[in-house]
Amino acid sequence: MWNHNYYMYITTNPGKTTLYVGMTNDVGIRAFQHKENRGTNNSFAGKYYCYCLVYYEHFTHVEQAIAREKEVKKWRREKKLALIESINPEWRFLNDEVGG
Repeated sequence: MWNHNYYMYITTNPGKTTLYVGMTNDVGIRAFQHKENRGTNNSFAGKYYCYCLVYYEHFTHVEQAIAREKEVKKWRREKKLALIESINPEWRFLNDEVGG
C-alpha cells in the first residue's frame, strides 16, 4: 500500500500581517518555493512575501487536503489566527522544521 502525504498549510510574511493558505504534497519543498518566489508578482504569496510557514496539517488523501484548504480559505482572519495559535502560539516560523 502506498503512503500518501498531502498538506494544508498557512504561511505569512515576516511582519505577520498577511496570511496565505495553500495545499501541497510536500510542505518542505513548497515552503522553499515560496521563499524563492518572495518579492515577485507571479503569485499572491510572492507579492506579499508570504514564505514563513506557521501552520500545517497532514492528510493521506488529496481530497481531504483540498477540502480543508477550501474550508480554511473561507474563514475570517480571526479564526485563522486562532487555528495557528492552537499549535503555534509563539508564531515560530516552521520552515527549518519541515526542510524548507
